[in-house]
Parts: sequence; structure tokens; C-alpha cells
Amino acid sequence: MSHVGVPRGTARKCRSLALLTTGVLTLPVLAGCSSDDSGTTAAVVPQDIAVAARSTVAVGSTATWAIDAMPTTLNAFQADADSSTTRITGALLPTLFPLDAQGRPQLDPDYLESAKVVEREPRQVVLYRLNQQAVWSDGREIGASDFAAQWRALNGKDSAYWTARNAGYERIEKIERGADDLEVRVTFAKPYADWRSLFSPLYPKEVTGTPNAFNDGARTTLKATAGPFRLRGVDTKTGQVALDRSPRWWGSPAKLDTLVFRAVKPQDRTQALTEGKVDVADVDAATAHRVVQAGRDGGGDGQPLAQGPGSGTGPAAALRSWAVAHGSDEKAAAAAQEAREKNRAAAEAHAAEQGRLRAYVVRKALEPAYTQLALNGESGPLADDRVRRAVARALNRQELADTVLKPLGLPAAPLGSHVALVGQPGYKDGSGALGGHDTEEARALLADAGWTREGAVKKPDGTKAGSEAGKKGTKDEDTAAGEDGKADPSGKPDKAGENKTGKADDGKAGHAAHRHEREPAADDGLYIVGDDSKPGDSRASGSTSRILSPATTAAFHSAALLRQAGHLAGTVTSEGAPAEVAAQDERPGGATGAYAPAGTAAPAQAPDARRGPLGKDGKALTLRFVLPSGPGSEALRAVGDKISAMLDSIGIGTSVTKVADDSYFQDHIASGDYDLALYSWPATAYPATDDRPIFAKPVPATDGSLLVEQNYTRVGTDHIDQLFDQAVAELDEGAARDLMKQADARIWAAAGSIPLYQRPQLVATNRKLANVGAFGFGTPRYQDIGFKKPQAAGGPANKKK
Repeated sequence: MSHVGVPRGTARKCRSLALLTTGVLTLPVLAGCSSDDSGTTAAVVPQDIAVAARSTVAVGSTATWAIDAMPTTLNAFQADADSSTTRITGALLPTLFPLDAQGRPQLDPDYLESAKVVEREPRQVVLYRLNQQAVWSDGREIGASDFAAQWRALNGKDSAYWTARNAGYERIEKIERGADDLEVRVTFAKPYADWRSLFSPLYPKEVTGTPNAFNDGARTTLKATAGPFRLRGVDTKTGQVALDRSPRWWGSPAKLDTLVFRAVKPQDRTQALTEGKVDVADVDAATAHRVVQAGRDGGGDGQPLAQGPGSGTGPAAALRSWAVAHGSDEKAAAAAQEAREKNRAAAEAHAAEQGRLRAYVVRKALEPAYTQLALNGESGPLADDRVRRAVARALNRQELADTVLKPLGLPAAPLGSHVALVGQPGYKDGSGALGGHDTEEARALLADAGWTREGAVKKPDGTKAGSEAGKKGTKDEDTAAGEDGKADPSGKPDKAGENKTGKADDGKAGHAAHRHEREPAADDGLYIVGDDSKPGDSRASGSTSRILSPATTAAFHSAALLRQAGHLAGTVTSEGAPAEVAAQDERPGGATGAYAPAGTAAPAQAPDARRGPLGKDGKALTLRFVLPSGPGSEALRAVGDKISAMLDSIGIGTSVTKVADDSYFQDHIASGDYDLALYSWPATAYPATDDRPIFAKPVPATDGSLLVEQNYTRVGTDHIDQLFDQAVAELDEGAARDLMKQADARIWAAAGSIPLYQRPQLVATNRKLANVGAFGFGTPRYQDIGFKKPQAAGGPANKKK
């Protein structure tokens, strides 16, 4: 994908530009990949690249890298910058602190001799000492004026600059030249722990010095660069961005003469590989499987290929086909001969493609991004934190992680943190603050919130819904559900008796309590993308939330979603019935006291009697699960089916609404038009800065709307905000990490975002290409990428493992 979900080449993740969807890979274990395929769950798989010493890499040639689409801008700080922008600028511009394989920022000696905090009181001061050889491609030295111009452009004080983010830059008080031209002295008005995230990428002052230059000058060209490559040209007709080795580069020279980035849609990656048009490409599960199979099975010596046309035909069937083709029934024989000829041609074409795919190898790692189940807590049943926690406790996260990662031989462990991934210095499993998989506890939480089996049945006037067990030890049911018009437990305003559309709930949703999926119909009240009449459209009736995120543009997110759908599509089971639900509760007996005086034993019930729908006041507990409907999203819906089955086992119904990929984010996730949704966030080396807007508590605006920044679950607390504020100002790294761990525990407890697993990363690369592959967290060293020398290419390092 955004997926965009591609590792960013800069030293930090721009979280506002990287919302991702994700799905499930149902690919057989990729035996033949370069990584260990034992299926063991090792703690970390940081990256998988074809490591080779520079001395074994030839000088010259051209490598082509597939990107999702042509970049709309080369200015990484603009709202429409995307993963293509980041990938390209990573080879052209300074990244002062690139990330290592564990996601830790490391000083780049090509640009800096040193960088450190030299003063803490009365102001934090960071002193950068530049590499004395560092120059822009026009010959001018990199210096304090470049730092100062970028600070003024990004500090948010001049609205003429169309910027997507200013985090950190607004804390700077001044930037000065130090003792000489090689020193840059940055003084902060407020302490800033994530100062290493700044000035990456660093643009020349000619780009950032004026609003016009910033807004328009760097969209299609960069006149001055400072990396191992320089920009040769952007060709929108052929969909290519070409970079040449920079003669002004002072570091280790680039091995390649030319590095080309070619726009190839995810669904076209297999064809691009078979035609030899790309050397590096993120691929989906189906393409990865074909590449691996091609390396394992050449179909030689007259033997058929293990996969592809004709591969499933057994000896008996082949003999029958031959007999019919040569039989006495002329009509049947002609038809059989025609079919055999078609199959032969298809098999030959497939074999030829497989032969060309043997030039590639699949590199696999865990992508620096995690998939979550988002629970919209703005209104409806999920405004009650007990219901959110019940949903979370019903999920078997290990089963979901196993489904996605075990078939790939990757570590299959549920992710335990919102702010760090396994292997990062700040990682700690904080899920204990919420609790693990426990269906009994989930049912108890729902009963405590007033959702009971009896409540799903319409009661006569004057009779309250729910059993006494559901009322014990709780506040009034109406108050718990937000029906009195007061703020819900998360601090979100909710209107009495209204559902997400802002209209009174008529109870129709209750009829779908056990339907895991429903197709849009003319009268079912679903939002139908592209339909001028949009029943239940929250925007038409007045949205209750507003997004404060200038970088989250519909165009970018549409591209990211399309990429992720294609990236994660594989050999998925056909759409249909959801996965089997969880095992029945084994305890004997029924709902004691439900239909008889207290102390009377309940009559024996069928094992699944406790699996009925839950409800309140005659309205069934049904949550709307929004998923994209486009090609390649079958995998995502498969994950949704598993989750729906888990929720069904505790009495929560889910109604799956499919929407067009290009409207999934902007019209549903960002606008809050959903109850449950699956999407991903990239991880970051700077969670105190980059994660804060994702988990910030929404605040009411004067017009009654809700300002949510990037917290699309609408769930947050003042305490979480305070912990982020303290961490971003804490210059002691250990103390800052402790604060982030505390914040993560509170985020778990709020149960708005439930991390499921770290996403897999599959990259097909030319077997002869070195120092490239699945980088994980790591920032590529573009100058080291190249084709192995003939003697190296024929050695053991290049042989298939």
C-alpha cells in the first residue's frame, strides 16, 4: 500500500499523511523467500534486504523502483505529499537522523559532525555542527540560513505558507549562526524532546524562503538537492521520475548511474515484473506467492508447473481428455481438442511468465505500521466505555495475528502498544490496562451497561428493559447510553435518542442483530456511495465533528487506501458466510432468575441459548462495521468477518456496510460515519509528537461541532493529553519513554483503538540487486543500492535459500 504504508525515507513519519487500511494475507508460507520460513514467532524481524559490501557492487546501470502513483508534489511538507514524495526526496535531500532497523534515529555523518543539546536552562539549545563538505548541488554550502528559512516556513506564524504540519517548529524561538559557518544554533522557547525529528528532509532556502517558492516552486522540480542523486526530470506522460548520480555528492558515490521511480498500480505489479519493467516493487500476497513458486518450480524435464493452468489436472483426467479428443465422436473430439489447445496455450504463457519471475526474490519483514480496530465513541452504544471494553475483550487478537502472520512465517504476536512496535526501545505491552480475551467478562460489561437478552424484546409501556443483573452496580441505563443529553464517559456530547446520523433511532437496526453482512438496499437506511439520496448521511443532517488536519486530503487517502487494498489482497477465500464463531460457553444451566423468582434454578437450555442478541428497550445491540468494497479488499472483509463472529458470540450484532474505496476515509473514517472500522497507522520514532493528534481528546467548538484533530475514534481523556504534553517536553529519554508507556496504558483503558497486529511487508526485488528489499523501519541508503558484480552474483550470497 499507503499505503501507503511504506517506510518513510525521512527521519520521522508524517502521521497526518499516512492513514492506511489493511487486510489479511492468506498466502501459504513463502518457502523460498530470503528470510527464515520456519513459522516460528521470533521476537523481531527488523528487515530483510540483500546486504552486500560496496566492493561487491558494480558501478553503473539503471534500477527501476515501483511507486504507487506519480507524486503531485516534491515538497514533503505539503498536504498532498505522499509516500512517493517521501521515497523520491529520500534520495535527493538531507535526512539528518535516518532510522535504523529498530526505528531509532541515528546521526548521519554525511551531513552532521555532531548534534546535541548544549543548554537546558533557561532555554533548550541544540547545536548542530555540519559536515564541512556538505553542499547543495548548485555549489552553495548548507548552512544556518537554510535551517532558519525552513523554520519560518513551518512554524505556523505565516498563513501564506501552505503547510501540512508544524509540530516542533512552533517551539523554536530563534536560529542563529554559531561560532562559524559550520555551526547552527537552535534555541527553543519550550523544551522539545523530539528535536531530532526536525529539518528532515532539509530543503534549500530557495524553496522555503518565500510563500510562493514554498507553495509552488517545489511541486514539480527541485533546482538544488543535496543527496547521492540529483533530479533529472519528472515525466508525467510515461509516469516516471528519473534521478542521476550527483557529481556534487561528497559521500560514498552512488553505485547506480540512474535510479528511476515508475508509477505502477498495485494490481499491475505482477505484469510489470513479468515484463521486466521494475526491479523493486511492494507486492501483494498473490504476486509474492507466484514469485516464490517460480523460484521453486521450474516445470522442467517435461513436468507441468505446480501452479497455474492445467496444474490441477490429474493423470486420470488428462487421460480422459485425451481419449475424448481422439474418440469416434467427432463433435466431442473437436470440442475437447479446442479446449486442450486453449489449456496448452495458457499453460505455455503461464510457464513463460514464471520463467521471467525467477529473476526475482521476495523479501519479507514486518512493516512499521499496525492494524487496529477503531471504535467510534462519539455517540450510540460505543459512547459507553463499558460497551467499548466489551468489544475489545471479545476479540481474540492472537487468532487474528495468527491468521495474518503465521502463513508468512513472520512473528505472530498481537501488538501490545499504540506508541511503539516490538523491538523499539520504548516498547512495552500495555494491553493489561484493558485486559485480554475474555468473553465472560465481555458479557458482564454489557450487562452492566444495560444490554441484555431480555432487553432485545420490546417491553410493554412502563417496563424497563434488561434484567436485574444488568442493573446491579451501575448508573441509570439511559445515562450510561448518553440518552439524557449529557456528555458520555469520554467527554463527548451526545444528543438524546439520536444515532450517528443525528436522527432518532427507529429501531430498524435491531432486525439485523445477527446479520454479519448486508448489501445496500433501497430502504435499509445505509449510506450508498454515489447515490444522490443518502439516507442516514451525517453530513446532510449536520455533522457533529470537524477535522483539524490539513494534511488529510481526500486525494491522498484515496490513493493510500487503494494501494493497501491491492497490497494485501491474496489468495483469499471467496466472499460468503463469515468465519465460524467462537466456541459455545460450556457452563451448564441458563440465565438464573430470568423467568422465575430469585433462588429458582433455571431450566436446562440448549448450549447456544446464551448466544441470543442483546438489546435495550427493545432495540438490538447492532454496530455498523464499515469496510471498503473495491477490488482487492476481500482480505479486509475476511478480517471483518472474523471480528463479527467474535462479537456475535457475546450478543453484539454487526452490520457490514461496504463503501467505495475512494470515499472510505474521507466520507466515513474522518467524518465519523461508522461504529467499527479497520485501518492502520504507521509507527514512528517520535510518538510524543506524532501520536498526540491521533489520541488527543476531542473538544467542543462554539458551533456545537467536535474538533477531533486526527482522533477519528473520538475517544480521549485529559490525562492522556497531559501525559503526551509532559513527554514531548521531557529531555531525559528514559523519563519520556516512561511517560509514553503511561499514556499507552490509558489509551488501552479508554478502548477506542485496539491494536491487532503489525502488518507484513512483502517486496519483490531483482535477484542481482543488492542492498534493497523489505527495509522495515530502516531508511534506505540509496548510494549503496546497485547490481552485484558477476562474481558476486554467482556466489552463494545470491543463490536462492
